[in-house]
Formats: sequence, structure tokens, C-alpha cells
Amino acid sequence: MELEYILPDQIEKRSFEIIGQELGGREIPDDIKPIVMRAIHTTADFDYYENMRFSENVVTHAMEVLKKGAVIVTDTNMAKSGINKKALAYLGCEAVCFIADEDVAEKAVLSGMTRSAASVDKASGLDRPVIYAVGNAPTALIRLCEHIQNRTFIPELVIGMPVGFVNVVQSKEMIMQCGVPYIVAEGRKGGSNVAAAVCNALLYMTKNFC
Repeated sequence: MELEYILPDQIEKRSFEIIGQELGGREIPDDIKPIVMRAIHTTADFDYYENMRFSENVVTHAMEVLKKGAVIVTDTNMAKSGINKKALAYLGCEAVCFIADEDVAEKAVLSGMTRSAASVDKASGLDRPVIYAVGNAPTALIRLCEHIQNRTFIPELVIGMPVGFVNVVQSKEMIMQCGVPYIVAEGRKGGSNVAAAVCNALLYMTKNFC
């Protein structure tokens, strides 16, 4: 097999060209296409063409929220580290993760909940618009649903990408029925890298329209 010689700054562009070719003419609506394409690019998994779910007008809503300087809360530091810092700064946004905070760890022990769930409680005290991106812990989605139902914390957008086997599918179904804007990878697949990829796609789209 002959290797392609691609300049470093052209690798991503060429990758997206290959993805487009391998999709074989399958259409993706323009408003969600950058998100689906970036999820596939991040994972090399074309199942994301089939399993991504979007609430009505969620991309337009997300872009408006980002223009207002939203804070993106992630459930893992891996997801946080994968979000483009220059794009965040350009829009006056911020990415945070509370999973390793001492007060979160203490609350998790005292209350018998996971750190991911306790992180949701801490995020409920933020005084800025919140986009909550979950790439690992279904307990974070479950706790978000509890807050939303009790109207104690209502994020502007929930990105639901936990991966695994225990309560993953169920938690995603829950968040899609909670009445908040969502972007969800239906089924078992997901991960912190996918959550970050969705955040980056939204940031890049917003940055280009500013």
C-alpha cells in the first residue's frame, strides 16, 4: 500500500475528505454535519452517523449560549483538556471540571454518591450559562435529570456521551426526555474524546459566525 504524503497542517482537512468519501453520499443536515463529522474523525467510527441525536434547534441555541460566554463543565479532566483553549478564549468561554476538587470528593463520601454526581451539584452554583458535557459517567446524567426535574439546576445544553455498559443507555434516554436541549450519542458508545469533539465543533461553528 502506497503512503500519502500529507503536510501536517493538511492532515485534518484530508481526514475529513476521506470521511466524506467513505460516507458514500449519505446526507447529513448542514446544521449538525460539523458535529457528526468531528465525532467520526475523533473515533474513526462511522456508527456516529447513525447514533447521534439532537434536540430541535439545538445547534442554533448552543451557538447563542457560547456567544454569551458560557462555561463548559465536563465530567472528566480528559474531556476538559481536549477542548480547544484558543476557541474558548476567543468567545470568552471557559471549560472546568470539578471531579478532582476536595469539596467534591468530601461530598461524594458523605452523601454516598459518585464524584461525578457531586460535581453536578457543585456546577449548580455557577452564575453563568452552563453547557454540561458528559463523556464518562452516566451518574452525572442521572443527577442532571434530578436537578432538571426539581428545577434546581437547568443547563443550557447537555452533551451526553458516556461510554460503557452500566446505566449508560438508560441515562441517555433519561436526559433526552428531561426537556432540555441535548446532543446525545445513543447507545453504549461515547467517551471523553467524543464529548470534547462535540464541544469543539460547536465552538468552531460559533467562532466562524461571530
